[in-house]
Amino acid sequence: MTPPKCIAPHSIPPHTLTRLAREWLAEDAPNFDPAGVCVGSQEVEARLLCKTPHSVLAGSPFFTAVLAEVGCTVDWIYQEGAEIAVVRGPARCLLIGERVALNCLARASGIATRCSQLQRMAAAAGWHGEVAGTRKTTPGFRLVEKYAMLVGGVSMHRQDLSGMVMLKDNHIWASGSITQAVKAARSVCGFSSKIEVECSSREEGSEAARAGADIVMLDNFQPQDLHTAARMLKAEFPTLLIEASGGVTIESLPKYFSSDVDIISMGCITQGCPVVDFSLKVQKPLRAAGMMTPSPKNV
Repeated sequence: MTPPKCIAPHSIPPHTLTRLAREWLAEDAPNFDPAGVCVGSQEVEARLLCKTPHSVLAGSPFFTAVLAEVGCTVDWIYQEGAEIAVVRGPARCLLIGERVALNCLARASGIATRCSQLQRMAAAAGWHGEVAGTRKTTPGFRLVEKYAMLVGGVSMHRQDLSGMVMLKDNHIWASGSITQAVKAARSVCGFSSKIEVECSSREEGSEAARAGADIVMLDNFQPQDLHTAARMLKAEFPTLLIEASGGVTIESLPKYFSSDVDIISMGCITQGCPVVDFSLKVQKPLRAAGMMTPSPKNV
């Protein structure tokens, strides 16, 4: 289990972590927790274990925020072996936060592990462009998944529709032309945002660049066609960024590496990505004296 990059946790505002933790807990425990009566509120200690070897840890800020919200503390230790953290707090509270916290860690670590694998492939090939994610994220969970990309060493791409402008085929068809679409978008976003245009041919890429696009996405190109189109566009527009996207898999990724391709975006970073298996095991036995027994007169 590889610890996350030190810089990554500092990229998320504390109030955002708190808000998300509260929303997730409210979804999972909206009213009563009947199982809580079995364990009470005595202080317990639990060990976080990773059961998937060769994984990259991601999601620790979310894990910590969830457990902090229910009154528990987390100490990240990264000792040799599978044990990576110690959680302490009231038993019933720890168990309320357990599954929500583990879900964040499992999903984020799975994405970070895949991203790390992709980044190693690019480095081994000597490619100096950027592997990137997409907006194919889980509704309500995008921040966690984008954060995992950052930890795994790939580009997060744009965060949302308010970030970089991306004009896709539907925008072009509705506008009438690539030139018109770029002109309209630039009148709103001004100089502070880049404009990317999805193109299905080299000719469309040229039109987008002439209209003022900063990035051309060559979408669903076969590798050899991609390299030919990218080379011609770079010759005509040396500062233009070229992104390859559509149908790129882990297996086919090396075929898309080229000095003329700056970005390769992949939906499989978040879609169909395996999770990392974690468990949280209470170490100290639960003392019967700490459990609450309902009084018949109060039932």
